[in-house]
Amino acid sequence: MKLFYTGPVINTEMLVTMLEKHGINATQEFTDPNQPEDGDLNRPARVLVPDEDYDRAYQLFYAEREDEL
Repeated sequence: MKLFYTGPVINTEMLVTMLEKHGINATQEFTDPNQPEDGDLNRPARVLVPDEDYDRAYQLFYAEREDEL
């Protein structure tokens, strides 16, 4: 697994869902697993994607869109 994104859990949850819709089996984990689960949507988390899917995930979410020009 390769680190794809780090940010607030509200963003990571949405990103994992969007990646799964594209057939990429992403996982989410908290950056500090020892911190108690209190429902804080700003809690730092990270998204991991399989190594073989990283380039495709990057193209989906980070590459410039030529059709938006």
